[in-house]
Amino acid sequence: MTPHSAYIEVAITLPIDKTFIYGVPETLFSFASPGKRVLVPFGRRRLTGYILGPGEYTDKYEIKVILDVLDETPLFPPSMIPFFKWIADYYIHPLGEVIHSALPKGLNIYDFVTLSITEVGKNALSEDDITPLRREILGQLQQGPCQLKTLCKKLNRDIPNSLLHVMETSGWLVRERTLGGGKTRSRTERYVSLIRSDIPDDRFYASRKKIIDLLEAQGGISIRNLKEQLPKSAGFIKFLSDSGYISVFEKKVYRDPFGDPIQPDTPHTLTEEQGKVISKITDSLEKGFAAYLLAGVTGSGKTEVYMQIAAEVIRQEKSVLVLVPEIALISQMERRFRARFGDCVAVLHSGLSSGERYDQWIRIINNEARITIGARSAIFAPFRDIGLIIVDEEHDTSYKQENDFPYNARDIAVVRAKLSDGVAVLGSATPSVQSYHNVKTQKFEEVTLTERVEKRPLPNITVVDLRKSRDNHGISRFITPELYQAMKETLGRGEQILLFLNRRGFAGFPVCAACGDPVGCENCDITLTFHQAEKAYKCHYCGFTLPSDAKCPTCNSSSIKLLGLGTEKTEAAVKSLFPDARVARMDRDTTTRKGTILNILKDIRNHKTDILVGTQMVAKGHDFPGITLVGIICADLSLCFPDFRAGERTFQLLAQVAGRAGRGDVPGRVILQTYNPNHFSMVCAREQDFRRFYDKEILFREALSYPPVSRLIQLKISGKDKGKTREFALAMGEICHDLQKNNEAFSSSVQILGPIEASVSKIANQYRWQILLKGLNVKQLHRFVRQLMSKNSFMFNYRGVKVVVDVDPFLMF
Repeated sequence: MTPHSAYIEVAITLPIDKTFIYGVPETLFSFASPGKRVLVPFGRRRLTGYILGPGEYTDKYEIKVILDVLDETPLFPPSMIPFFKWIADYYIHPLGEVIHSALPKGLNIYDFVTLSITEVGKNALSEDDITPLRREILGQLQQGPCQLKTLCKKLNRDIPNSLLHVMETSGWLVRERTLGGGKTRSRTERYVSLIRSDIPDDRFYASRKKIIDLLEAQGGISIRNLKEQLPKSAGFIKFLSDSGYISVFEKKVYRDPFGDPIQPDTPHTLTEEQGKVISKITDSLEKGFAAYLLAGVTGSGKTEVYMQIAAEVIRQEKSVLVLVPEIALISQMERRFRARFGDCVAVLHSGLSSGERYDQWIRIINNEARITIGARSAIFAPFRDIGLIIVDEEHDTSYKQENDFPYNARDIAVVRAKLSDGVAVLGSATPSVQSYHNVKTQKFEEVTLTERVEKRPLPNITVVDLRKSRDNHGISRFITPELYQAMKETLGRGEQILLFLNRRGFAGFPVCAACGDPVGCENCDITLTFHQAEKAYKCHYCGFTLPSDAKCPTCNSSSIKLLGLGTEKTEAAVKSLFPDARVARMDRDTTTRKGTILNILKDIRNHKTDILVGTQMVAKGHDFPGITLVGIICADLSLCFPDFRAGERTFQLLAQVAGRAGRGDVPGRVILQTYNPNHFSMVCAREQDFRRFYDKEILFREALSYPPVSRLIQLKISGKDKGKTREFALAMGEICHDLQKNNEAFSSSVQILGPIEASVSKIANQYRWQILLKGLNVKQLHRFVRQLMSKNSFMFNYRGVKVVVDVDPFLMF
């Protein structure tokens, strides 16, 4: 390359904390624009990269030339590049992998190595002195070429690279690089359109004339649709096309993720409080960035507020992004927005197929959708001009991604609004301590809805002390007389009931009656849960299962006692108590198939269900007007987690599920059963008072210097070998302490907690350790981690042990 050629900056889809400069050949000049993917050489490989913009020539290293531009139009607008760069910097994550995580899956092209047997290798199989492992490898390759990881999986063992090198040198096998990936693409259908209508008047005239008349009336139509309307038309299409009467062509079409059509609606009459909130936020829309915390009690009409603010943003020809915490809530929100705004609504969530998600992405890119509704990954929707970002149920922990790229969609929603000069609205009946702290420190402005629509009262909450029934046996131990009587009266009035228990399955603690050991998972440090419907013991972390007739792994006894309680046992108990009631269950076990959530919600709306038993899925923003009684079976489960946020999560969950009662014309009632009736989380949930909870909780956070007072970064360490993982974690801890000691600024600003074994020490055969870095200054914490990574890069690329940097962690166990 010469200094006069074109250069671009490219982010590569590899865990590398830098970008690269590539040259662009003259033939690709006009196609290489920011936001497009390019195929680039990288070492001996070919990878997908993302164009970030023009690059500057450098003579420090040889500049390679891109191989191809992979997109006709950009997959994201240039305005999103500063957003991606901010995320990569804040979450200390490679920029290329950030962009890769944001885009629809299945787009990227990459190359991989395949192993193939040669004729020499086939002949070697007949030799007697060949070692068993080499014979296994050649025998497997004789069935066809495959990747190394596939070969290892089939042989159920690791294969040393040195051995493959020897076999390759001997001429027994060859390695070849092959391009793969890129499976997700636009869908096309065959369409027909009319060219001329003067068809000959012969014996087929009547049939052909029907096709011509239909095309004259409707214009272009898909052949599939044409055949549906005129079933006998298939035989005439080829003649009409060959004769020049119609044109047959391929057309890109969108896969429909919505399903049933929606009846349009109009804006509702506002309460005085709703009007004030809407007026305040819409007045700020053209004044640049602003962040609001909408604290509205359950049933106060927050969704109507969202829609009326969104209408004003659309009038200003800007875009609206709406985040909800769970896929189960998207349908409810999407239906209401589609009824109000029509076809300009798109959806983005992991429940879509890769093709459906790609189509929705392209609709947004092409400005065919001005409103997008989705779960946390929708924060990356490729809008050019966001005017409003709404984060509904902002307190929900589902906004935190916990996998290889940990990020918090709620937090980066505020950042994206700021970078776009837009407005962020975070709504909740139980705001997070973090967000309310932002109000107190004047980073956010609070707007409130203190009353339910139509002056409906908040539910009356009765607390029942479970300690009084701890010695009871059977059903009465967890369905107390108070709850049973309330259920009986509610059903007698023809009203609906919600029973909440945040634990699925039939029995959460199966234990051997002979030796006393629990039935545990062989891959995780966790007890299995018995699922009666599936007749199996299951691990909720890795999916490991044992049949229901399995014996104790410790002593081989067949006497297993099913202790503990889950939604499945609760459902069975309710059916025995109320045999005439129509009972449904809503948890992860009953909602795995596509469409099951919608069917359950539809049955509740249509009063085809009398009693709904569910986990936290039922507590998140659903509107059930017919439910007048909520029974919280055991309110203490989330208090047991080894996490400083346990009290906050308990309060939010209880207050939210209590808010499902009395949202219609009949007042609601809640029976809250607990072993800790005097715990301040229970007291504040009973009173539906998040400000009182915050005032109490923030004192603990300040005393212990935990978020939001301080900031945290967690180093998650995991590996298959227990001893090696422990040694690695201890070595990493020493390196952290040495870095702290040798830097005066770090000594005073960074506190190191650990290394320590995680409370759940093994998940999916991965042994887990963690180091927690705590400090008041987030910049110093980031600087500490960056120095740790740059000076000890070998530790972060250590074979057999994985380190994940989690900035602002949520799950501490």
